[in-house]
Amino acid sequence: MALKLEDKKAFVKEINAVAGDSVTAVAAEYRGLTVGEMTELRKEARSAGVYLRVVKNSLAKRAVVGTDFECMQDTLKGPILLAFAKDDPGAAARVIKDFAKGHEALQAVSLSAGGQLLPGSDLAKLAELPTMDQARAILLGVFVAPMSQLVRIFAEPPAMLARTMSARGDQEAA
Repeated sequence: MALKLEDKKAFVKEINAVAGDSVTAVAAEYRGLTVGEMTELRKEARSAGVYLRVVKNSLAKRAVVGTDFECMQDTLKGPILLAFAKDDPGAAARVIKDFAKGHEALQAVSLSAGGQLLPGSDLAKLAELPTMDQARAILLGVFVAPMSQLVRIFAEPPAMLARTMSARGDQEAA
């Protein structure tokens, strides 16, 4: 069923709003996936907080105008779906990468992060980005490491003295 002009305008406006709020996007070709597999992919995307939409190329090209993902326009060819990650930069790439492991029909065409176009082959690089919680844990570890090392340095002389006294006491007892 063909979309009416008003429906197309609303569709483009919706995707443009989502793209404006997103940090990364993945365009993937889904030719060969069954309806059940697409439903499974949509379910995984929803649980990961990723906006996933099958889009006509002409509408997709119009929807990304004025966003950081405008650089993707030339790569939007064939049957594609767009996945947008709002908070976690690697979320969309992780969803597509994980689903593509079991379904060879799903192929990443292009990626965009920070207004920069990346080829679909860089999907793994983007998917390996840490989540926000992992990034916070890494940063906290960097902040805490010098303090914990300082505590160990201050605690070592008394511990060494106690070990020496204990060894000396064992020597005299023998």
